[in-house]
Amino acid sequence: MHVWKSLSRVLAPTLLLPLLGAAPPAAPPAPKPAPAVKAAPGAQAARPSKQYSVEQFMGSTDVMGPVFTSDGKQLLFSSNASGIINVHSVPVGGGKPTALTRSKTDSIRVVGAFPNDNRFLFERDKGGDEQTHVYVRTPDGKEKDLTPMKKGVAHFLGFSQDDRAFYITTNERDPGAMDVYRHDAKTYARTLLAQNDKGFGVAGVAPDESWVALEEAVTTSDGNVWRYDVATKTLKNLTPHTGTVSYRVGDIHPVTGELYLITDDGSEFSRVVRPAKEAGKWEDVEKADWDIIATEFSRSGAYRVSLINVNAGIEVRLHDVKAGTQVPLTQLPAGMISEVIFSRDEKQLAAVLETDRSSANLYVQDLATKKATRVTDTMSRELDSEDLVDAQVVRFKSFDGMEIPNLLYKPHQATAQNKAPAIVYVHGGPGGETTRGYNNFIQYLVNHGYVVLGINNRGSAGYGKAFFKADDQKHGKDPLRDCVEARKYLASLPYVDGSRVAILGGSYGGYMVLAALAFHPDAFDVGVDVFGVSNWLRTLKSMPPQWGAFRQAMMQEIGDPEKQEAMLKEISPLFHADKIKKPLLVVQGANDPRVLQAESDDIVAAVKKNGVPVEYLLLPDEGHGFKKKKNEAEVDRRTLEFLDRYLKPATATAPKP
Repeated sequence: MHVWKSLSRVLAPTLLLPLLGAAPPAAPPAPKPAPAVKAAPGAQAARPSKQYSVEQFMGSTDVMGPVFTSDGKQLLFSSNASGIINVHSVPVGGGKPTALTRSKTDSIRVVGAFPNDNRFLFERDKGGDEQTHVYVRTPDGKEKDLTPMKKGVAHFLGFSQDDRAFYITTNERDPGAMDVYRHDAKTYARTLLAQNDKGFGVAGVAPDESWVALEEAVTTSDGNVWRYDVATKTLKNLTPHTGTVSYRVGDIHPVTGELYLITDDGSEFSRVVRPAKEAGKWEDVEKADWDIIATEFSRSGAYRVSLINVNAGIEVRLHDVKAGTQVPLTQLPAGMISEVIFSRDEKQLAAVLETDRSSANLYVQDLATKKATRVTDTMSRELDSEDLVDAQVVRFKSFDGMEIPNLLYKPHQATAQNKAPAIVYVHGGPGGETTRGYNNFIQYLVNHGYVVLGINNRGSAGYGKAFFKADDQKHGKDPLRDCVEARKYLASLPYVDGSRVAILGGSYGGYMVLAALAFHPDAFDVGVDVFGVSNWLRTLKSMPPQWGAFRQAMMQEIGDPEKQEAMLKEISPLFHADKIKKPLLVVQGANDPRVLQAESDDIVAAVKKNGVPVEYLLLPDEGHGFKKKKNEAEVDRRTLEFLDRYLKPATATAPKP
């Protein structure tokens, strides 16, 4: 059982992806985040701080997706230690990791370990095109594509409860629908288990394989859970409701087959429910004062673990189900646990743990002795964490009085006497969240003297459903004005030079950059757009087909290109590019299936007509996000050079042609 970057799981498949310097999907938040403050933070005393090169920052590695081997003696995980994501293994007691795959071109992510031997499953696409296939690797190093489709997407769903099979979803039959196939664990022979004619999201298979749980996204805030009966091939809506209510699957109990759902029905925040004795009703299992974003069982159901999105951080609750008690994870060091997985025998728990100033590492805790062991060492040996900074949770009131939460990163060298330039850093989405945890790119910018404000504008996840819905059909307007107000907030800080402020973002955040420059042309001094949307009409029409019914949910939130063409043109920066007059850097992956290269090509060409300095970095071997260290380093370096050129006039040089 695997609980991981649940923010991504909850919001997928929106345009959301982590921003620069972060390998998706790693949830960054903290068990005990710093308290929010409404007043501007006071300037702290400056301290000597060494400045590091991008190469020194790139010395840190990303680890993600831990999976126990069948005997519980090894952890499999994905890491970019080689410069691109590959599968590695490490003993649970610690030791030197061993590379098990050696791709030099495409990222490879482990997704499952076979229950009774040393085979494992992994996923890979080509150059970030998201046309993912599922492969098996045998102990002799041979690899076999289990989904050799000429065109289509496949994803691993899980192993059967009896260990004799595993499930893979593909859209080979219908590009807009992910069907469920059952693969024999020995022969790999497959049979169609569930034909998903509605294009719903696939959430899980019952322990006895008699039904499949599906998720319907009515809108990004409204959803249902359906039950597909394998024998009769019929569907039943398990969560009929009125109003805007979110229902989705937390987990299926591995023995009883009982559904545990996550819903905000009747409350501002999401909680865990299960079927009540009264037919058609649900009873509360777990709730919090914030959103519970994931809950999953260990193999026999002895344990259940939940992740709670608390004030831009994650709290982890581990429950001993039989005893009815919560198990403290006190032996793990303080930090942000973003992924949790149990061993098959339920004796060990693996976690991915990071802090704002240290990269994510894998830890293994013995659930009997409580002893925790760190089994990886990912931080660059050339970085001193004392030279990096912690994020501070801050809030400001926007134009209409709505309180906007943020994460603030203050350089050590910034003081009232030595004011620093600043950056408003906008997350992806719509519906993402700026969260706690280690971000190589932000630390690189802060280390080089930039104050960074990671904004959670209205529409961001994690602050209740009213806040989440506050940007619906208002994109390019109210949430964008939050970003403009963020500049005013930064200018109020004693150590910020309010005359030198940039806006930077990726994906939906890249759209916000372009929208800010077009619709509020005097609000920011420069913009950095990373694979951002410039033309909503094109992007909404070209959403990947495997998103199925979720495509309609996105249109409900942003706009329908067939029915709301005029509105979408009004909020699309490409149609207002003549108003952009500030320097712009655009970064794009050529293989991006979510925000097509044309989105960046067109805005670059249009803004150049204004005589505005425009730089364009096109990466031929990347998609929606950067998976190769060499590309990550190039983007980071070019971004810093661009910002320095226009926000640090004392060291300015002529712009590149």
